[in-house]
Amino acid sequence: MKIAIITLDAFNELDSFIASAILNRVNLPDWEVQICCPTDQVTSMNGVRIEAQQPIEYANTADIVLFGSGMKTLEYANDASFLKRLSLDPTKQLIGSQCSGALFLQRLGLLENTISTDTLTAPKLLEVGMEVADQPLYAEGNIASTGGCLSSYYLAAWMITKATNWQTAADIIHYVAPVGQKEMYVEMTKGALADYL
Repeated sequence: MKIAIITLDAFNELDSFIASAILNRVNLPDWEVQICCPTDQVTSMNGVRIEAQQPIEYANTADIVLFGSGMKTLEYANDASFLKRLSLDPTKQLIGSQCSGALFLQRLGLLENTISTDTLTAPKLLEVGMEVADQPLYAEGNIASTGGCLSSYYLAAWMITKATNWQTAADIIHYVAPVGQKEMYVEMTKGALADYL
């Protein structure tokens, strides 16, 4: 199972790193999580520079694709030459977005008309006729979107559940959740995913 976390210049660390850390806890021999970038290096919105593990095109053959957000997401989403590097198929891939990553789902024509996103991105999607769901995670088939930086673990849990099962996701969320609040985090995650389990 190949997982691509699309991480662009000026990326939000919470999106890429939390999702990567949680998805990497799936203990399957063919489970491979990769940070995919448009260049060899990208720098986060807070100045953290990282090396790409794979180019953006890795997402085209991945089983799971996650679009993170960042300060330059709109710029990338409006760049036709960048979008041409992506050729995704929701009938064969699980595809998700966090916050402004939703712009890619819309630009690539992967959505019907409803999405979850952050409050800063919502107006841009409303302008083009999208309906913004007031919930941390919204999914239709193999496409999911989340809103709010800390919803990244909801998206990771949705992806794990779809690719394996809910119990695997629940065990991982239980492990990473704060001491004394583990059951609460599992229940919150289950509640966010309830309509899609």
